[in-house]
Amino acid sequence: MRSDFLKVGLSEDRDTLLFLAVDSLGQGKVDQNILSAPRPSQAHNPGWSLEAGASDLRLSSSWSPAVSPAPLSLTIDTRFCYGTLLGLFNSEGAIELPAVLHLPGYGTLRVTSTAPGGSLGYAAGPGWVRVSFPPATETSPASSYRLEATTICPPVRGIGDDRRFDGFRRNWLNVLQLNPSRRMLSNNTSSDTVGFCYYEYADIARETPPLAEGLYALDLVRQTLDRVLSGTKTYGMPGYGDFPVESSDTFPSLLIAAADYVEGRQDWAWLRTRYPEIRAMADRMVATDTSGDGLIKYAASGNSGTWNEGQPKVRPSNWWDTIGFGYEDAYSNALAYRALLGMKRMAQGLHARADADRYGAAASKLHDAYFRTFYNPSTGILAGWKSADGSLHDYYFLFVNGIAVLYGLAPEDKAAGIMDRLWDKMEAAGYTNFRMGLPGNLVPVPRRDYAHKDPRYGGGIREDNADGFQIYENGGATACFSYFSIAALYKVGQRARADQILFPILDAFEQREFEGTEANHKSNDWRKWDGTAEGYEGFLSDNYYTLLAVTGR
Repeated sequence: MRSDFLKVGLSEDRDTLLFLAVDSLGQGKVDQNILSAPRPSQAHNPGWSLEAGASDLRLSSSWSPAVSPAPLSLTIDTRFCYGTLLGLFNSEGAIELPAVLHLPGYGTLRVTSTAPGGSLGYAAGPGWVRVSFPPATETSPASSYRLEATTICPPVRGIGDDRRFDGFRRNWLNVLQLNPSRRMLSNNTSSDTVGFCYYEYADIARETPPLAEGLYALDLVRQTLDRVLSGTKTYGMPGYGDFPVESSDTFPSLLIAAADYVEGRQDWAWLRTRYPEIRAMADRMVATDTSGDGLIKYAASGNSGTWNEGQPKVRPSNWWDTIGFGYEDAYSNALAYRALLGMKRMAQGLHARADADRYGAAASKLHDAYFRTFYNPSTGILAGWKSADGSLHDYYFLFVNGIAVLYGLAPEDKAAGIMDRLWDKMEAAGYTNFRMGLPGNLVPVPRRDYAHKDPRYGGGIREDNADGFQIYENGGATACFSYFSIAALYKVGQRARADQILFPILDAFEQREFEGTEANHKSNDWRKWDGTAEGYEGFLSDNYYTLLAVTGR
């Protein structure tokens, strides 16, 4: 059966799907089968009925003394699609219904059941994602599921049916990848869960319409936060990765995610219950300001020449964990500023006036210290970090300057000039292919300031590290954190420049250009400026945070 929304292939002698393609925008892009070949155990499974409509698929099973059906499974091949099942886990690790099966690059299937209290099995491993539909049983002799093609994205004024925004509509949920083994939002369904990314998920989730009746994307954020607040470790914390203490952006990210959830769902009862743990995080974050200048600090000094050869024994202070960020980190402090403002609002909501005043004062102090600490008069932009020896480390970091401008940490009379200088530097460096996103830095980070001195991850042999430039985080192109530059350009009124970056990225999302692995066995989430793949995740959810720029455009 083929329609503009679905293409479904059913076996004549096996109760299973052989082919499934989805185009939730109804444009007839249904040629790619996303399913793996059926397993031998699926060869004979009587008792199921499969029915395909123009935009939905119905799976029904019946039990009788003569026919006892087994679960029916859909196994998605991640070479073609990093599918994820979005919903709430029950105590046994199954996903409660309703839920949505999101298929990056293709769209979304909303999954419902006629039986109340139903759930789906959910598992993932290298190369596959499996969703299992429980069959009818003796105690419940009939079961039925509906998979309906739908588009879930925020309504944005002014875009109408403009096809330039198809990549936005189809892929809005891409950033939400639920790892079934960790039961947490993660880089992808079978990758790490990273606490310092949670604010990205929460920012997207807060703008997301209901996933299904009674199910909100923010509920998945809360579920993930609950696990962390109950003691589960994430990458960026001691005990999960090479971090002596929490990375400088971990607590800010968690606090922003908590504020997004509480304010987005108006769940003050949850905040009241979790406030002691949330407050403890905020206080530990503020306590890193050992000098009293208002800026949070990291255990590693960030001094040039202090990083060991090979893989660092201690990771740097933020998401960009191959670059030697340390001590006073401009990116993490921008997040901390936003987190403190969120703590102030949450404390006010609980009528904790002393806390609200304290966090508000900490935010103001950080704000006042930020620009004078990180501004580099020799370049006219903000440096990436100030090390413990007092040196500024400035490699034309686009995301650092973008977040500072966006969050109001650069004075209004300086903000547009900062973006001008970055644009001019990008043109001078010769970066023009915005389909690949943006480089994190526009000049090489030399070996003395590069933390991961493995050539695979941007650590060259030359001292100036020019031979490592454009590889992975050392100037490699990615959509990750491109949002900050685009949103900052919109904020300062440079709309044409922002659109010049945004629209090629949206089209690349529509063409699935950030997914998959190339012949060199590297993936497209990072690339050299000539397009050579340099990533390793296969699908990296952070890329799709860029879609938030559409809602603020």
